[in-house]
Amino acid sequence: MNDNAAIHVEELTERYGDLVAVNGISFTVNKGEIFAFLGPNGAGKTTTVEMLECLRKPTSGKAYVLGYGISKDRENIKKKTGVLPQDFATYERLTVKETIQYFAGMFNSHPDVDGLMKLVDLEDKKDAQFKHLSGGLKQRLGIAVALVNDPELIFLDEPTSGLDPKARHVVWHLIDEFHKQGKTVFLTTHYMEEVEVLADRVGIIYEGKIVALDATEKLISDYGKKNLLVLKKTTPNAVPTIEKLGIKANFDNTSGDVTVHLNHAVAVSDILHELSSADIHYRELQLKRSSLEDVFLNLTGESLGEDDKI
Repeated sequence: MNDNAAIHVEELTERYGDLVAVNGISFTVNKGEIFAFLGPNGAGKTTTVEMLECLRKPTSGKAYVLGYGISKDRENIKKKTGVLPQDFATYERLTVKETIQYFAGMFNSHPDVDGLMKLVDLEDKKDAQFKHLSGGLKQRLGIAVALVNDPELIFLDEPTSGLDPKARHVVWHLIDEFHKQGKTVFLTTHYMEEVEVLADRVGIIYEGKIVALDATEKLISDYGKKNLLVLKKTTPNAVPTIEKLGIKANFDNTSGDVTVHLNHAVAVSDILHELSSADIHYRELQLKRSSLEDVFLNLTGESLGEDDKI
């Protein structure tokens, strides 16, 4: 096993009767990285995460979290990891400060409670009861709770689900702070933009198997659509001019637009130079970048749902 591995999985399998929810998967999460784990409904994502969190025993295979086996060293794993479940909840009448203290007691830890409240920007809400907090504030409190034992590895399950854009960006900032502190983050989310902004690497599970695992940009390069250049309201002469560069172009007789699929966005400058030299004009230029959403659809044929139950 790699000494730099925060999580190491070998042929991990989980069956429910005749259903194979997780089918012999193997992967590694490196220490200090943000790793995003994606999958459509029923792909096996939640089952995998629950096994890594020691909430479920695997049928077969091995997995190590921070060097500890998930079957034999559950207590050690729980001491060194933090977990933010989807829709974090606690006793409604506990205040923010009392909630952090309560969960710290479960770990027999003595965190800097004021420091945690400052980290998640809840200092002015320390005496507010949980039931009076907004969804975004509850999630931020959940993150503080996940940090009470100063974990090396943090599992974040849909940390921004249901939040408005402003609250979502606040959580993104917190996750980025963990990253800067050298902590490992295992992230599950259905927001592709979130993954593109935060993740160092991405694993995609489909029908119980890992179908892709790599750096975000590498996945987009390998499995995404090519970048698309659109020249609005130009002339048919633009097509042969562009194709002199060995790049395929298409003219739409109805719209008067020319579309060009690019392997690399750098080719745009060459195209524009050729058009200018040929005195060919256009009204507007649009460059559409391939995204992780394209990758996901290409690999699974599905959109990413909000609730993975298997």
